[in-house]
Amino acid sequence: MDIATLLGLFGGLGVITASIFIGGSVNTFVNIPSMVVVVGGTFMVTLCQISLGQFLGSFKVTLRAFMHKSVAAESLIEEAIELAGTARKEGILALEGATINDPFLQHGIAMCIDGHSTEIVQKMLSKDINLELQRQAVGIQMFKAIAEASPAMGMIGTLIGLVQMLANMDDPKSIGPAMAVALLTTLYGAIIANAIALPIAAKLKAISDTERLNKLLILESLAGIQDGVNPRVLQQLLTTYLPESKREAALNAGKG
Repeated sequence: MDIATLLGLFGGLGVITASIFIGGSVNTFVNIPSMVVVVGGTFMVTLCQISLGQFLGSFKVTLRAFMHKSVAAESLIEEAIELAGTARKEGILALEGATINDPFLQHGIAMCIDGHSTEIVQKMLSKDINLELQRQAVGIQMFKAIAEASPAMGMIGTLIGLVQMLANMDDPKSIGPAMAVALLTTLYGAIIANAIALPIAAKLKAISDTERLNKLLILESLAGIQDGVNPRVLQQLLTTYLPESKREAALNAGKG
């Protein structure tokens, strides 16, 4: 479980809620018609941009923002170097009983053991990566669409409220409450966009970028294992996937 996502999302909403409680009556900020306009309108507008299957499937992708646990690239490098050393000494078939933690690396090693060429392994796994990135991109795009649509729907709701208010100007006492209700839709839209949709979209993008880099690292590892590259040389190659500040530590760990 990603604690940072939970703390950030619920912490942000908590600050907003706390300010409402401190400032006055909570009932002032609750208006069902405004919620219907913003929430319902936002989802309908978003649905127009993708298929129903993609729309529903995107909510599964959302769970990655809360449940995903990224694998450290350093641990992948360490595991790959160990596998490369075994394969170089005993042959690729010696990896058949090896314990491999990463599913993508395990799948690649299984293909190597089955006798597929380096070109076939690279081609199939690269296609797997691209298709997975496309699926993740749909979920990211959906939340970006929500972030774009919700403020617009909030403004539409505000305009509807203002029109209704101006149509009843004969009662001055109703102007203040009517204006407050009209502005609530703008508030709802801003909260959905800036406190929910945009942060989740950004988190999903960060997760996707990290996974892509890790899988490219694994592709490089598999090519080195199949080609019989010296583990030390392979380690130096794989550390280029790390930030420069972490490369020396990774190389020193390999010496140990």
